[in-house]
Amino acid sequence: MKFKAVVAQTRTELALTLRRGESLLVTLGIPVGVLVFFTKINTAIPTGYTKSVDFLAPGVLALAVMSAAMVSLAIATGFERRYGVLKRLGATPLSRTGLIVAKTAMVVGIEAIQFAVIVGVGIALDWEPSGSGLIGAVGVMLLGTIAFAGFGMLLAGTLRAEATLALANGIFLVLMFLGGMAYPLDALPTFLRDLAKALPAASLSECLHGVLNGPAGRGFPTGSLVMLTVWAIVLPTLAARLFRWEE
Repeated sequence: MKFKAVVAQTRTELALTLRRGESLLVTLGIPVGVLVFFTKINTAIPTGYTKSVDFLAPGVLALAVMSAAMVSLAIATGFERRYGVLKRLGATPLSRTGLIVAKTAMVVGIEAIQFAVIVGVGIALDWEPSGSGLIGAVGVMLLGTIAFAGFGMLLAGTLRAEATLALANGIFLVLMFLGGMAYPLDALPTFLRDLAKALPAASLSECLHGVLNGPAGRGFPTGSLVMLTVWAIVLPTLAARLFRWEE
């Protein structure tokens, strides 16, 4: 993997993404809208939480990672592949692994903006996260970004663009409901809860709840961190092996 090629591609990816203002607005708007809406309608407060925003804010941070690193990345990359953009990159020193690293780094840059906006809105809604919790959340979100960017690149690099568009959005909806983001996993039937805990969305959400003012009496969900780490290794590895430059 050529380091200079990866850095150059990361800069290009970030510049192109920031120019797509409408896409960036959606990426920022959906998580913030979910946070404000469910907080303002006084959704039921799960056991162990003082305010609804205490539960919702960590889940919305997980939602933001999933939206940017999987859905937006998969769709944009899928259509780049469709239109032959990536075929030209394949003739440069940039490897498939380098492309995945560059696109993941670009998503990290976008998520830095998301993090600042969501935390700011959460605090305005009376959320009171600790400084150490926010630092821990950054580490968890980085791990989640690696996992979901790998997932997005796996979809984009193996499927047709239209299939990537449909599947990425469908998986997003499923994982949002099974991820413990809008309501606790404990509210799910046992078989669905067990399934959800094996998926990266719930692992990410549980870890973020663990580092950001989680329910009293509950320790950090080490099992969820292990599961998220496994996904962060498996998904990018599969993406790098199976990715094809053109349809």
